[in-house]
Parts: sequence; structure tokens; C-alpha cells
Amino acid sequence: QLQLVESGGGLVQPGGSLRLSCAASGFTLDYYVIGWFRQAPGKEREGVSCISRSGGSTNYADAVKGRFTISRDNAKNTVYLQMNSLKPEDTAVYYCAATRYVSTCRTGGMDYWGKGTLVTVSS
Repeated sequence: QLQLVESGGGLVQPGGSLRLSCAASGFTLDYYVIGWFRQAPGKEREGVSCISRSGGSTNYADAVKGRFTISRDNAKNTVYLQMNSLKPEDTAVYYCAATRYVSTCRTGGMDYWGKGTLVTVSS
């Protein structure tokens, strides 16, 4: 009954932008630290960004710093990932996931996962 649902993926040209959403149902999202992860074909799943329960603390993978911004609206039970200046190497399935602690916001430490949304960056 606890679900995370990603949306907002699609096809975008290099240099373009997309905004991904992660909506929670069955639980209150503000109980959890939320992370975004991605997996490109043939590659391991990697962390993209994490945001604390209140939204006061964030972190980003080096590959996306300065281009991506994570935010949350707890009243809407939703977390967002704004992706700007997209590059072909950003092409991947993007997943959101929930954990209770910032220290466990990593690929192997999440308690709940969404099913992913595909982002394709290509001209």
C-alpha cells in the first residue's frame, strides 16, 4: 500500500530541461528522506540527489551539480527534480526512493522505490 510514483520523463533535446515528480501514496512523505537515482542501459544504478525531510539539506552527484535541483513540497506529498542543461549522458531511467535517514540515502539503503520514469536526451 506504500507507493512512490515518478512522472515527467520523456524525450528532450540536449540543453533542454525536464522536471520530474515523485508522488507518495499510502504514507506521509515528510517522514522520509527522498533520493533520486538513475540507471542507464548497461550501467549500475547510481545516486543523483538526496533531500532531507524538511528540505533544508540537499546533496548532488558531481555529474549533475549546477544543473539539477531537488526540492520538495510536503503539503503536496511530492518531491521534484528539476533537470536543466541536459546532456545525452543523462539518458537513464530515473527512480525516486525513500529512507528514514540522510546517512542511508544511497542505492543500497532505501526502503521504498518507485518504478521509474525514462528520460531520453537526444537530438
